[in-house]
Amino acid sequence: MKKKPPSSTSLIAHAYAPPPGFESVQPAVHKASTVVFRNAAALRARSWKEKTGYTYGLHGTPTTFTLEERIATLEGGTSTLLVPSGLAAITLVGAALLRAGDEILIPDNVYGPSRELARNELAAWGIAHRSYDPMDLASLAAALSPATRLVWLEAPGSVTMEFPDLPALVDEVRRRPGVTVAIDNTWGAGLAFDPFDLGGSRAVDVSVQALTKYPSGGGDVLMGSVTTRDPSLHQRLKATHMRMGWGVGANDVEAVLRSLPSLAVRYAAQDRAGRELAGWWSKRPEVTAVLHPALAGSPGHEHWQALCSQAAGLFSVVFDARFATRQVDAFVDALKLFRIGYSWAGPASLVVPYDLAAMRPQASAQGGGVVRFSLGLEDVADLVADCEQGLKALDRPA
Repeated sequence: MKKKPPSSTSLIAHAYAPPPGFESVQPAVHKASTVVFRNAAALRARSWKEKTGYTYGLHGTPTTFTLEERIATLEGGTSTLLVPSGLAAITLVGAALLRAGDEILIPDNVYGPSRELARNELAAWGIAHRSYDPMDLASLAAALSPATRLVWLEAPGSVTMEFPDLPALVDEVRRRPGVTVAIDNTWGAGLAFDPFDLGGSRAVDVSVQALTKYPSGGGDVLMGSVTTRDPSLHQRLKATHMRMGWGVGANDVEAVLRSLPSLAVRYAAQDRAGRELAGWWSKRPEVTAVLHPALAGSPGHEHWQALCSQAAGLFSVVFDARFATRQVDAFVDALKLFRIGYSWAGPASLVVPYDLAAMRPQASAQGGGVVRFSLGLEDVADLVADCEQGLKALDRPA
């Protein structure tokens, strides 16, 4: 007799439920768009605004809630939202807190896409922006206006690595009531300093991270976070998060959760490697400056020293102006272990050449082309040897 195949109904509405009590080191991965309710009363009673239950996959699962709580602990906050990238985290803050007629202030060494967001989308929404020099308190004071509603901090600055006096900047903003202070804390990763405890009563209102970097650590995940301590501020951000429909995939969340336990170990290892290689570069005659907050003489070193005990494995070198762009590019191309690519904090060391004059004309007087190094987990001696052999390309004929 031919076997009757099971009906699709029996496969979907199967009676088996696995026994409770299963525990493992890694959290379970819950994937869902639809969340099932026991009855209509449960559906009506449940809200996406709090972590007391589940309503729809976009608003959270046990997996995303777990990562949010761990990132909040890492940052020193109380509430965290996950978004698809670090830039999405920056965008969420602006979209939630700003309206037409408002103004934001951004440091002149800010992450490039953040500046482009202000110049384009925010400007199209009627939101103005001004830049200030984060190394000059008077510059921030002069830029603040009655229309200012949000001030961004970044420590250190993108590529040029200046470390500002964060407590003093926060104090200056607090002279103006009604202004929110947000920081891009990707470099600090929640380890180098606590953005919610900058000394005394000083604290930022919002801290964002590109979890793409150190929390992920593998160079294969895109994700961002927005962390706060103020419940009302969190709810404003969460409401916009819901309306914008920003969700993250469970498998990406799983990848970050797997990497978090090794975060402190990786950060410390890349910190040590970065300082060692930066120290080697500081003795090279081909460069005029090594930009690393933990290196004496780097802009804002004293501010880093007062606030931090660690530093990310990231720094830049400024080549002597006698070397043309093609020569600096030839050096980059000659590197064998360092790979050419954006981002940082993964296992492989990366390098990117930048045109400092085009990025920040006010900083271009200190030398020629800038090359940013991101240290991975290779042996530092091998990385030093790679840089040494790469330098031979500077003098090769075009």
